[in-house]
Amino acid sequence: MLLRRLLPLTVLMAGLAATPALADLPPVPQVGQETPKPVAAPYGPTEGAQAQVDAAFRTAKETGRNVLIDFGGNWCPDCRMLSGVLALPSVAPWVAAHFVTVMVNVGRINTNLDIAQHYGVTIKAVPTVLIVTSQGRLLNPDGTLELGNARRMSAQAVVDLLAGWNGRGA
Repeated sequence: MLLRRLLPLTVLMAGLAATPALADLPPVPQVGQETPKPVAAPYGPTEGAQAQVDAAFRTAKETGRNVLIDFGGNWCPDCRMLSGVLALPSVAPWVAAHFVTVMVNVGRINTNLDIAQHYGVTIKAVPTVLIVTSQGRLLNPDGTLELGNARRMSAQAVVDLLAGWNGRGA
């Protein structure tokens, strides 16, 4: 009886141990005293956003990562600060190991909105952040606007939110 209960756990553990990608992923960073600086212009031109998202999903499928889609504008202080957190030396390698990141410029919240609509999200404010599996499942439908206060959040709080959402796909 005990063996029957332990067998599924043993199979699961063997599968995890055989997956080097899981063992090699960096743990959630502890930001400590690092202070993010706002990035001046984190978003590129509004043109070509859908092609960038499509490319991100191709890469995500090849690498087993989720896609982090950050909708915002260079005029937005919270968007610029969020980019600063993601660029911190302790955070950037973790983000790169777990996500394929796409920065989607929404202009003055009047362009590229259809990309978010594809995942059932209506952009009303920025930054709007979607964490999506490579198969297209939105992992944070309840939190797409939670990073909209990035200027007032600690860098650790931002990282912890991203880690929590990312963990939903496991």
